Amino acid sequence: MSSQISTLQQLGWKPFFQQQLSLEDLTDFNIGRVIEQHRDRIVVMSEQGQQSLTFMVNDEKICVGDWLLFDEQLRVHRSLERQSLFERKAPGSKVTTQLIASNIDSVMIVSSLNNDFSLSRIERYLTLAREAMVEPVIILTKADLCEDADDKRDQVQKLDPMLEVYTLNALDSQSIQQLGIHCRNGKTIAFLGSSGVGKSTLVNGLLGFESQQTGGIREDDSKGRHTTTHRALKILPSGGVLMDTPGMRELQLGSSEHGISETFSEIAELAEQCRFSDCSHGNEPGCAVQRAIKNGDLAERRLHSFQKLLREQAQNGATLAEKRSQDKALGKLINHTQSVSKRLKKGY
Repeated sequence: MSSQISTLQQLGWKPFFQQQLSLEDLTDFNIGRVIEQHRDRIVVMSEQGQQSLTFMVNDEKICVGDWLLFDEQLRVHRSLERQSLFERKAPGSKVTTQLIASNIDSVMIVSSLNNDFSLSRIERYLTLAREAMVEPVIILTKADLCEDADDKRDQVQKLDPMLEVYTLNALDSQSIQQLGIHCRNGKTIAFLGSSGVGKSTLVNGLLGFESQQTGGIREDDSKGRHTTTHRALKILPSGGVLMDTPGMRELQLGSSEHGISETFSEIAELAEQCRFSDCSHGNEPGCAVQRAIKNGDLAERRLHSFQKLLREQAQNGATLAEKRSQDKALGKLINHTQSVSKRLKKGY
């Protein structure tokens, strides 16, 4: 990213953030947006240029896209309330959430049209986008390597007739120009997608230079090699702000009831017509969902995907809720212990 910008609006500053500031905030602190996040530091961009802030333990909930107030000593004062936030259950067995990106206007869900193409994976990303209340845009890459690109595009479009779906070759500059409407000045876009679907190639194409290293395709399974290693914001020639994220190979849902309901809205509507309010859409009599499947109005694959995501978010959501409860109890115990220790030191 350029070391100097002219206005905060170029970085995506909006009235939503301005309204959170007091006169003292504007007088005593600088305003910056987190553009890079590393293990030991964060990098912010402000009207004063690009600066590094030490990544403190108390700042662990800061993520790329956040707006911060910081002083002349490069110490973080506070972060501003987010307009949108992408988060997920952390990979592996960790019982915690992982912040992905904040204050995004549109998320580009990237899927390749080779052997890695998966409607279920796209539905998973759509759920994340809608849970975060961010506009999803589907980008199907490597169209030049696919003989049935139009058919696969139609399959994605049927997930939601209102979805914007683009089929393109990320190496073709004219093909990439289709996305210009989403890259206007002050707008922030993010990329989500598995490793090797062409995100880095797409980033390079939008930026006009090779910012991200690209990897080859393994011939045995058509999967790409992971190339992006950290999240970062970049200014586009069109004036928009672009965020690239590492490939998410372990995307697990947390509490995502709203996202699932929006992504599978037709199933949610059908479920209201079922005879029983607790219908599991299996063998119950009067199941409107099963009737729609038999009539050819609903694909059975769609129901299976819906039920799988519901089970996953229910399990992970319950686990995270239990973890929050444990953390709250531990916090109370620590506070009580500290209080007792202070009284003992004072001799009463």
